[in-house]
Amino acid sequence: EFNSCIDWTRATLNTRPAITEMSMEYNDITYEKTGAVLRVCHNRPDKGNAQSTRLLAELDDALARAKADSEVRVVIIGGQGKHFSAGHDLADGMKLRGDYTVEQHWHWEQEHFLGNAMRIWDLPKPTIAEVSGACIAGGFMVANSCDLVIASDDAYFSDPVLHSMGAAAVEALLHPWVLNTRKAKELLFTGGKISAQDGKEWGMVNHVVPRAELEDFTMKMAQQIAKAPPHATAMLKRSLNRTADIQGYRNSLNAHFDTHTVSSSTKEFWDIVNQGVAKMVSEGKKSGE
Repeated sequence: EFNSCIDWTRATLNTRPAITEMSMEYNDITYEKTGAVLRVCHNRPDKGNAQSTRLLAELDDALARAKADSEVRVVIIGGQGKHFSAGHDLADGMKLRGDYTVEQHWHWEQEHFLGNAMRIWDLPKPTIAEVSGACIAGGFMVANSCDLVIASDDAYFSDPVLHSMGAAAVEALLHPWVLNTRKAKELLFTGGKISAQDGKEWGMVNHVVPRAELEDFTMKMAQQIAKAPPHATAMLKRSLNRTADIQGYRNSLNAHFDTHTVSSSTKEFWDIVNQGVAKMVSEGKKSGE
């Protein structure tokens, strides 16, 4: 019986589809391999690359696929069209989860919003955010969960949800980790925006390049990183991330997530939400102009 079990296991493993095969169709992202570099892009340019539920599911699938693909050594996350991402698709969220209980919201957002950011952070392969145009709220979380940020000279970063929705920032409060605390407070309290150049001066952005050069510059950086031995690179990223985690990165994000959930369950929050998703979107755009 033991030998039969081993034979069955071997047969199963030998006939199982390769894990690097696409496990779902991609509609809201693009997935393009160039040698050892994978470029994954938000692909809803007519919606400012707002993150629909489907987009985040596809992004998670793409990351899992990249993690399992030994050919991929570096992952670029960008956006098709003018913008990196205008953040979470609020209309999509209200349609699919508008009647969720507090408990259901906590579980869903912990898995998909916070979880998505942490899966980018934990990916054992280096990640580069290729940011152009707007990088707002949920887009800010995705970009700043990456290891490097390369931005076009017309890019800007914003998290206006305190003003536009009455919530205590987005689900993953990585702002004081990628900026200093005072600049993070200014960004969040005012609902304003940070230019790519300011982001570079404050340590959030690695490089700022002309819009026309963004894709080529990012690809060259990724290809240079891809020349490094992959296992040693993964171990180095592990140590660098552990350094941040020892300082409290992961614990602080988890602690804020609970605070965010409370703030997005209040009467104040729902009074704003009940004024209409369209108004929230409009005010969010104004704060980022």
